[in-house]
Amino acid sequence: MKVKLSHRFFYFLLLVVLTGSLSLFAQQIDTIDIYSSKMNVRVKNIVILPDGYNKESKTEYPVIYLLHGYGGNHLSWLKVVKPTLPQLANKYQFIIVCPDGKNSWYWDSPVNPKSQYDTYVSQELVTYIDKHYKTINLPKGRAISGFSMGGHGALWLTLQHPDVFGVCGSMSGGVDIRPFPNNWEMSKVLGSYVNNKSVWDAHTVITNVDKLKNIPLILDCGEDDFFLEVNENLHKLLLAKKINHTYIITSGEHNSQYWNKAVEWQLAFFVKFFFPEN
Repeated sequence: MKVKLSHRFFYFLLLVVLTGSLSLFAQQIDTIDIYSSKMNVRVKNIVILPDGYNKESKTEYPVIYLLHGYGGNHLSWLKVVKPTLPQLANKYQFIIVCPDGKNSWYWDSPVNPKSQYDTYVSQELVTYIDKHYKTINLPKGRAISGFSMGGHGALWLTLQHPDVFGVCGSMSGGVDIRPFPNNWEMSKVLGSYVNNKSVWDAHTVITNVDKLKNIPLILDCGEDDFFLEVNENLHKLLLAKKINHTYIITSGEHNSQYWNKAVEWQLAFFVKFFFPEN
């Protein structure tokens, strides 16, 4: 028997399905504003909770902080790069946090007091998450990664705060900023490269690699990415300094299609760190 639905009834059914889907995701995803006393602003964040999360239970969850790239915000990971993050949080049973880092490169800017995102992410955000959610409140329970500007940010925050983040990843990271002095508003955060070379030298990942010793690292980059050369240079330097790391080069460009697949490798790496017995 063939049943023909009226347009009105069809749209009613569609509304029911969409409403149910939104309710499902509302149980798993929080959008929160956190006040930063360092910057005197409120910052938006997404918190993705695994299925079965119960604040009243004794179960504590590891947390993965995912940082967006230049031009992005707290919604970039969930809405653009990897809409299936809630399913991955369910699969692996961890919490995912995506902050809005503006175009800060996740530094505490020496020239702009309104851009203090090192302090925000590593202290204010982490403190809030540990206070309001059931987390493993130790470096062994925290991972951080990101793409592009966020890849730089993840490495930067880890080398600055190894007492906060126990494991780190970078996808297509801008791991050496100095070849790009006029790009991505970095001069607004650090001052001009010509007049502040020492500041730029101090604020790039590749000049601080010794601080990454004893931190489990995973780095990846696409073969057609404009950041491939700086990632290759970082990989070679880590090898020369005998700093253990996982390095992946595969097909891909500097885009969301690449990061969509790259984050799967990163999360799997973090799972092995969180749950070594599995």
